[in-house]
Amino acid sequence: MQKLNELQLAKELIRFPSITPVDAGIMKFLEKKLKKLGFRTKILEFKEKGFHPVKNLYARIGSKTPNFMFAGHLDVVPPGNIKDWTVNPFKPFIKRGHLIGRGANDMKGSVAAFLSAVNTFLSINKKFDGSISLLITGDEEGDAINGTRKVVEYLKKRKEKINFCLVGEPTNPNKLGEMMKIGRRGSLTGRLTIFGQQGHVAYPKRANNPSTIIIKILKEIKEVNFDKGTKDFQPTNLEVTQIKIDNTADNVIPKLAEATFNIRFNNRHSSSSLKKRLNKIFTKISKKNKSKFKINYRVSGEAFLTKPNKTTYMIQSTIKKITKIKPKLSTTGGTSDLRFIRTISPGLEFGLVGKTMHKVDEAVSLKDLKNLTKIYFNILKNYFK
Repeated sequence: MQKLNELQLAKELIRFPSITPVDAGIMKFLEKKLKKLGFRTKILEFKEKGFHPVKNLYARIGSKTPNFMFAGHLDVVPPGNIKDWTVNPFKPFIKRGHLIGRGANDMKGSVAAFLSAVNTFLSINKKFDGSISLLITGDEEGDAINGTRKVVEYLKKRKEKINFCLVGEPTNPNKLGEMMKIGRRGSLTGRLTIFGQQGHVAYPKRANNPSTIIIKILKEIKEVNFDKGTKDFQPTNLEVTQIKIDNTADNVIPKLAEATFNIRFNNRHSSSSLKKRLNKIFTKISKKNKSKFKINYRVSGEAFLTKPNKTTYMIQSTIKKITKIKPKLSTTGGTSDLRFIRTISPGLEFGLVGKTMHKVDEAVSLKDLKNLTKIYFNILKNYFK
């Protein structure tokens, strides 16, 4: 069996300019590698009206249970101004013990580590008792409509059983081994429009200024004390992300005012309970100020927590053995595709150090990449013992 080196693989993956939702040929490339290892593969392209079509890949080797799945993504965020980079973001370069390139740690490096670890495991355990699968999406950094969410629906229809899933997102703040993610807060975005009455600024009584009303609303929702956090989660927080008044004249009271906010919420709430609470505030203040409002919500995911089990603790112990650090079981940070996978399998997230993700000169330590591959290999070895 051909040896797959994680560094070489990471370089090859970085060379594809797979800026979400563009595939750029990367799924076909990965499929070819997996087929050589003996995987049965399926490239799944999903389309939904109003969203870009996205290519995803599901691969499995073995037909027995348990089925251990690695999950991740190969789409990346745009590099921004290429002149700000010290290297071409899609021409991987090694400098001072680090591999630089877009996606180096979020998360082409982890996908390369998956493959290298699986390759080593299969070369030693040709007839292991179980299955290994990979779910790789091209829609994690984008809308997350035609990616993992749809692959999970496909696996449900096929009655494909997943016994445990490891997502390779960059989970460590500063050092490899510091943190595993066993859950995430939910994410709810609201786009609020207040309808006032246009008029002359010198005659405010003849108009109804929506900017005054929206400021009152934003102040009240920002001051809501949702909770103080829980044993597993940090407190729920609401942040206003945009305020927009489309008005080109300084002497005109506008008709419309718009604002966008995002709530990251823990498992003491659901998106439905938060919507009800916020809608009461919008109704109360709008009514008091003789105006109307429109609110559009988008739920990226509900809060979830995977109750630690023997696999969780085995992975924690494996990481500690290699890094000499006992990883903290955490729920901090944004959302991840585990929010979809959790409906079919327990799981957790563990990957590289995320200090430079989405930044100019995104980079991964070569030592960390090597150690992550060792960790993934030992997880497979211990899981199928």
